[in-house]
Amino acid sequence: MGLAVQVGLRLRELRVSRGLSLSELARRSGVGKGTLSELEGGRRNPTLETLYALTTELGVPLSSALAGPAAPVGISGDAVDAVLTDRYEDADAVTETYRIRVRAAAVQHSPGHTRGTTEHVVVLSGTVLVGDPAAPVRVPAGGHTRWAADVPHVYQAPDGDAEAVLVVRYPR
Repeated sequence: MGLAVQVGLRLRELRVSRGLSLSELARRSGVGKGTLSELEGGRRNPTLETLYALTTELGVPLSSALAGPAAPVGISGDAVDAVLTDRYEDADAVTETYRIRVRAAAVQHSPGHTRGTTEHVVVLSGTVLVGDPAAPVRVPAGGHTRWAADVPHVYQAPDGDAEAVLVVRYPR
């Protein structure tokens, strides 16, 4: 089963379990109803931005839509390529670990995720600008930072592609 089909089935399952119609989830998330229908039907590949919009509105971590195969799952956005490498759950939170590449000459604008979500990045190579769009933090290779991810935030690689590890923590 391909990624599009797998993610589509999972999105439909999450939507139905919350008692939302296709139209209502589309309206709340800002994702077009036709796009959502194509995603749920496995006829369209999801983008990082679209999946974050939908999973945030559904009140679940991004990895909930990617659950399934044992192999790492990759997803791309405007400037970020992410591969889910680990998901850990306990009574307090769901924590996801991603290996990411932030592509040069592009900006990833991420809307706020569910309340209390934080993101942590460790830069492996290159330099990234992350966090508050009005005042992003510059993080060089070997550096790290943390920011509130329940508000809009950005990712950017000002000096060429950058590689990093991203940890996203969603409180319960």
